Amino acid sequence: MKKNIPFLDLKSINAQHRAELIQVFERVLDSGHYILGDELKRFENSFAKYCETKHCAGVSNGLDALHLILRGFGIGAGDEVIVPSNTYIATWLAVTYAGAVPVPVEPLESTYNLDPALIEAAITPRTKAIIAVHLYGQPADMDAIMAIADQYHLKVIEDAAQAHGAIYKGRKVGGLGHAAGFSFYPGKNLGALGDAGAITSNDDLLIEKVRMLLNYGSKVKYFNEEQGFNCRLDELQAALLSVKLPNLEVETQQRCRIAQQYTEGLQGLPLYLPSVPEGVSPVWHLYVLRSAKRDELQSRLAEQGIATLIHYPIAPHQQGAYKAFNQLSLPVAEKIHQQVLSLPLSPVMSQSDVEQVIAAVKACAE
Repeated sequence: MKKNIPFLDLKSINAQHRAELIQVFERVLDSGHYILGDELKRFENSFAKYCETKHCAGVSNGLDALHLILRGFGIGAGDEVIVPSNTYIATWLAVTYAGAVPVPVEPLESTYNLDPALIEAAITPRTKAIIAVHLYGQPADMDAIMAIADQYHLKVIEDAAQAHGAIYKGRKVGGLGHAAGFSFYPGKNLGALGDAGAITSNDDLLIEKVRMLLNYGSKVKYFNEEQGFNCRLDELQAALLSVKLPNLEVETQQRCRIAQQYTEGLQGLPLYLPSVPEGVSPVWHLYVLRSAKRDELQSRLAEQGIATLIHYPIAPHQQGAYKAFNQLSLPVAEKIHQQVLSLPLSPVMSQSDVEQVIAAVKACAE
């Protein structure tokens, strides 16, 4: 019997950890300590170890993570930061918040990630950094990006908001550049029960600066060395994330299994399926295919009870928030945004759910 397949069932995902989540909620509640305490330190240490980095600083969300990294590196007014033309708008907003200018570079159409071959042409004397987004959970080509950055003395910031645990040539994202920003938005592979984020890095000075900036520019309470922000990760969300982190690898394996079934089951259809380069292990935050008849396909799947989403319908340079960029021609990003469709994928999907999605796509795409 067919059933409706939700795009993402967060209630069922979190129900797996319900008893322990309630237990740590009560622990935090009874502690009377809700900001910058032991729960945060415990999670920061665990996540740094998971990412194979020296440091982790918990922050309020993924956007603030990227913004604080830029500020921590002293990037601001008059500076330029290379960003992918194909990404969620938060990547661009972080640059704008820091007072710098985003300079879009087109992606590889095969992977949707930043095309290293196009970066050098976008570098000017004002360029200070490159933000490499591991879009949909697949690492960007970091060796090539780092080689260019080293040549021009640029910082490389990983936008790892969708890529917790992804592996590039034997190394986990989060320590592949000079710093990385993570999001723990509830729908991420490692999701909090509200907004949350983190910064990982091996740079002692950066993390020291970031810890000051995220707490009103203060190292010592009531002594403010800089005009900082309130971007702290609270004790409750840190404790909840500590419950879920040990299960992340198992859930990632389940995501990989489903993605492989999709790829094998959807061969031969008039669709562009995800492409994974050698040496890369995505974590499949999203399974994104492309169709020249995307809107029609989405509508037909909805009629079959299959919920899908579009990540993302409008490229950043075409958004009202960036009117000064609206006249830019970025055809690869524009084409991608017109064609992409994300299928349901979560660690709580059953085998019959996966088979039902594959059957529906076959019926609707042929």
